Amino acid sequence: MHSNALTLIDLFAGAGGLSEGLSEAGFHSLMSSEIVPAYAQTYKQNHPSSKVITADIRTLDAEKIRRELNLDKGELDLIAGGPPCQGFSINAPVRSVLDHRNHLFKEYLRFVDAFAPKAILIENVPGLVSFAKGNTLRAILDALAELGYGADVRILGAAYYGVPQMRWRTIILGLHGKSLPPHAFPEPIYHAPIKPNFTTYFNGRPLVKFPLGTASPDFVTVEEAIGDLPPLAAGELGAEVKQYICEPQCDFQRRMRTGTTGVLNHAAVKLSKINLERLAHIKPGGNWTDIPAHLLPKGMQRAKKSDHTKRYGRVTPDGLASTILTKCDPHWGAYFHYSQDRSFTVREAARFQSFPDHFVFAGNQQEQFAQVGNAVPPLLAEAVGLSVKAILQGA
Repeated sequence: MHSNALTLIDLFAGAGGLSEGLSEAGFHSLMSSEIVPAYAQTYKQNHPSSKVITADIRTLDAEKIRRELNLDKGELDLIAGGPPCQGFSINAPVRSVLDHRNHLFKEYLRFVDAFAPKAILIENVPGLVSFAKGNTLRAILDALAELGYGADVRILGAAYYGVPQMRWRTIILGLHGKSLPPHAFPEPIYHAPIKPNFTTYFNGRPLVKFPLGTASPDFVTVEEAIGDLPPLAAGELGAEVKQYICEPQCDFQRRMRTGTTGVLNHAAVKLSKINLERLAHIKPGGNWTDIPAHLLPKGMQRAKKSDHTKRYGRVTPDGLASTILTKCDPHWGAYFHYSQDRSFTVREAARFQSFPDHFVFAGNQQEQFAQVGNAVPPLLAEAVGLSVKAILQGA
């Protein structure tokens, strides 16, 4: 089944968004490492032929794992991974050089040293570029160079690759024993209404890949992303497997529904009476400023209308979703449905991340939301994977 596939291992794999996209690009995951059991369970369910190790990566013997996979040094095609990014994230309350999670990059490099793959892929948040005045990124690139990798970095907008969401990722690619070619990072497919809100330069050069004039103007909208999913009231659970309400209305829906006959992980979170009252006043594209003052939380009654512009936001059907975080909490952003008085379900959040409907999330609902929010959008991963594949195959 995988005889012609390129091989990869996925470190800090999470639920498997990176592997899902790379699989669509022609890679096969031989092994993944993930410390959180619910995430690892999700990965195993969706990548059953991959060896899934649920453990702290610092306890793993990389050389032993390589031998168990029957791989010679230099035989593996790709090591992919997203070392934890909380310490770098612009969404984190405090960005700290001392955050122990930042140093897990060294564990990724330890596996690179043991396997010597033909290529490496590291994904992270845009904040990595400016963190510690760029010195962390410089150290990563220098360490890769010491291991024999010609590496470079770009910041990619997920919406440019068909993901219906405002999300940016830093991508580092490297080749063993050679420099990256100019076409190493994928060209954007779509134009989209997104703007960087972070440092976009590194060592005096721009990093963001913006669309060329040949890119399509038709980005994937919120309604195109979730408009075929069954309606729910706030707090409604319904059947475990629900039915679509119509035939696919666009290419995105057709792709998301490939290989499945029903909708899983689609149950609505219960909203408090006061939040339902607030929501009734919010129009599509609106936010907390639409809510009458007497219904606002006390802490927001003194806020300026220019503050917290996405809090208690209701998305517009013809726009993009806000960045999907680890929970679709109205206090955090624009996570109210455009026409139904409720917040997004796990499946809707997964659609905004471009997970196909056959991809099922394990654990309780809170764990599922966290898995979705922490994931790499598969369509973005696929675009990067196709570029890496073309390089490895000499295209």
